[in-house]
Amino acid sequence: MTPHKLIAEVDDRGRAMRVANALQDLIEPAPDALTIFEDKQDGEPAATLWRIEAYFSDAREAEDLEAELGTLLGEDAPRFQAADIPDLNWVALSQAALPPVRAARFTVHGGHDRARVPQGPNAILIEAGEAFGTAHHATTFGCLIALGKLAATRHFRRILDLGCGSGILAIAAARTWPRAVVHGVDIDAQSVVVARENAAVNRVGSRIRFVCGPGVSAPTIRGAAPFDLIVANILAEPLVTLAPDIREVAERGAVVVLSGILVREAARVLAAYHAQGFALLDHRRYDGWSALTLVKRT
Repeated sequence: MTPHKLIAEVDDRGRAMRVANALQDLIEPAPDALTIFEDKQDGEPAATLWRIEAYFSDAREAEDLEAELGTLLGEDAPRFQAADIPDLNWVALSQAALPPVRAARFTVHGGHDRARVPQGPNAILIEAGEAFGTAHHATTFGCLIALGKLAATRHFRRILDLGCGSGILAIAAARTWPRAVVHGVDIDAQSVVVARENAAVNRVGSRIRFVCGPGVSAPTIRGAAPFDLIVANILAEPLVTLAPDIREVAERGAVVVLSGILVREAARVLAAYHAQGFALLDHRRYDGWSALTLVKRT
């Protein structure tokens, strides 16, 4: 099957990141690979464009993708151009194009940058691949920033990564609070496989218990509750639905970090958690996405 490429050029970095995050997080099916390049333009004055390239196994109509992105983001989508490309491993190529990401105390990098990144408890190796989560996404980045901020003032003993994906947030939590017991759960079996592999590579595999199951309803998660820190990087709609369940497995005084929320959706998510006895500690915005840190008051 010949892959297909859709290309857009954007003159604003924030807008480019919003579009790229929506392509990866909200479009179904997501691209098989996604790259963003800074493209310096000749001329006086010099200009910078951000080139977004999305690779799909099946052809996508540029106009349909633009319409879908516009609806999701609440703003005009950039114009995309389509092109057929040779049958190459574009997932691997896109991995090699991803630079390390600094997020609070953490540096997230791929194997191709291992030699360039100082190794230590704050260096996390995550390859872009079959499970979500490399910190290049504003949603994951926001969670890491929140964990880094919490590390300065709080200690946790029982931590849950709800919708663990690649396992990056569970790994970051295990590195930050080495005495804590960390659980991760995802409804997707392949994500759990990848998360376990990533935890082993990052030398915290024995300290994180990953399970495949229906979120907080999974027997292992119910048995490990209550938690004093819960991180959920999902999407706004399931986060609203899960608010009563998250309250049930969170102890009094527990901190909850929520992400995967478009800024325009944050008020609805906050209202759902306020109704469950949570109070807002912090609200950070990154490239059109919100990261919420809350505490359970009752």
